[in-house]
Amino acid sequence: MGALIFHPAAIFGALVVAISSIGFFPSVVIAYPGPITRHYTFDVRLQNVTRLCHTKAIVTVNGSFPGPPIYAREGDRLVIKVINNVKNNVSLHWHGIRQVQSQWADGPAYITQCPIQRGQSYVYNFTLNGQRGTFFWHAHITWLRATLYGPLIILPKHNVPYPFAKPYKEIPIMFGEWWNSDSEAVINQALQNGGGPNVSDAYTLNGFPGPLYNCSQKQNESLKLKVKAGKTYMLRLINAALNDELFFSIANHSVTVVEADALYVKPFKTNIVVIAPGQTTNILLKTKPHPPHSRFLMAARPYFTGTGTFDNTTTAGILEYYTTTTTTTSKDHNAPVIRPTLPPINDTAYVANFTSKFRSLANEKFPITVPQTVDRSFFFTVGLGTNPCPKNQTCQGPNGTKFAASMNNVSFVLPNTSMLQSYFFKKSNGVFTTDFPTSPLIKFNYTGTPPNNTMVMDGTKVAVLPFNASVEVVLQDTSILGAESHPLHLHGYNFFVVGQGFGNFDPKKDPAKYNLVDPQERNTVGVPSGGWVAIRFFADNPGVWFMHCHFEVHLSWGLKMAWIVEDGKLPNQRLPPPPADLPKC
Repeated sequence: MGALIFHPAAIFGALVVAISSIGFFPSVVIAYPGPITRHYTFDVRLQNVTRLCHTKAIVTVNGSFPGPPIYAREGDRLVIKVINNVKNNVSLHWHGIRQVQSQWADGPAYITQCPIQRGQSYVYNFTLNGQRGTFFWHAHITWLRATLYGPLIILPKHNVPYPFAKPYKEIPIMFGEWWNSDSEAVINQALQNGGGPNVSDAYTLNGFPGPLYNCSQKQNESLKLKVKAGKTYMLRLINAALNDELFFSIANHSVTVVEADALYVKPFKTNIVVIAPGQTTNILLKTKPHPPHSRFLMAARPYFTGTGTFDNTTTAGILEYYTTTTTTTSKDHNAPVIRPTLPPINDTAYVANFTSKFRSLANEKFPITVPQTVDRSFFFTVGLGTNPCPKNQTCQGPNGTKFAASMNNVSFVLPNTSMLQSYFFKKSNGVFTTDFPTSPLIKFNYTGTPPNNTMVMDGTKVAVLPFNASVEVVLQDTSILGAESHPLHLHGYNFFVVGQGFGNFDPKKDPAKYNLVDPQERNTVGVPSGGWVAIRFFADNPGVWFMHCHFEVHLSWGLKMAWIVEDGKLPNQRLPPPPADLPKC
């Protein structure tokens, strides 16, 4: 195995070019067939960035916003040294990477590690076995994910083709959010007063709000995708937004979905993509056979069914065609700009129809193993709730309370030390308990009239799974304080989405409708607004694994829990010891 050492700033220079001309495939990956070790240095530091005519110092990696991309091949080893030069505690998560035998590199603060404190560093060291596709990395502590995120692209092994024709170019497109104010102050204020946090000022594409925001239009803060006629481009869509699912469409163009959460799917065509925070989707864009006399907006706006406030704006980039080898339609000032039609903000029917189209390839080259029977069965309610307002304080939540969120009415409280470390050294007393309820302690009409008592229980509770147990979890939305979709992410695993529906899950009738042949496989799934979703997986990766809503506001309010998966009998089925430089709390 060879070694490759470089600083990501060099690659980010290529990404800057990609933002304007989009023709980007780092030669550093092509030149080395692998498997090799790829070394990165991530310097977490403040950088002044201007958007929407507001300049502020934001937390970045290597001064880049979004952060630098990581490119590798399946089978490569990544060694990423993260140096913290800001006052905030920092941890990074490699979203979607299973971390088999590298559990200490997963990254969520106080779950698998203590955060990296100012002036300290930590080396994330893991091997990319059995995975390829579109992933991303992001901060996993407080709301630092607002600016600390970047693409993580794993290409197939050398000379292994895609299960579709090789695209002409591949382009990562990251959805994000921009706050003119300090997003850390936003959530801290909300947690203090118990109300909902202020919403973002804009959505972004690769860090740019786009031409539909007044000041952004003046500053030319737009993603520009320049394409040739008659070519196929693969767009690697990544939703790194904090709190919003998004509709995305390219005016007058259809696309073909070929991958979701770094797993190939049976291809299907669509004009509009729905993507939740934490999800990735690869789409093939076949450009028109001849350069049109137009430019086309690539637009995204939120899907939202809740009762609170949200950022009701639209981000957009511009798709331009080359009319010659060097000239695009942007030079033609008379070329009209065509805007796509997106569904209504609360179009749950469209979202349900779109998500129902996903199916695993499930063929000879890409087989799947769906649990046909279940050893451990769980039923989790997911939704909002309240906590009482402290004495001598006025709170801005419902009826003078504080907003909370929970699973099975348990609002998860992060400990002040690493749960994985406590578990490994058998010092979990006072850190967590193993009595997370397998079903709601109080049953009610989950999607009907909510109960009068909306208070939650606070606790640091985990559920324990034997190694290699087949597991089913039904995730049920509730109407408490308003039904809404919840993108649930499971660390350390992919899972099969075997069923979903609206209303209350019926354990007698609904399992008969499960798809156990070619269900979609994901690491993040949207629990339908006013509905349920059933997932299955084999507990074959020992450790402590976080499961949580990928809406950052709900994560802050406690919509999260953790699994402990016990060791197996073989050496490679046991949790390895921690690295020597593991941060201390």
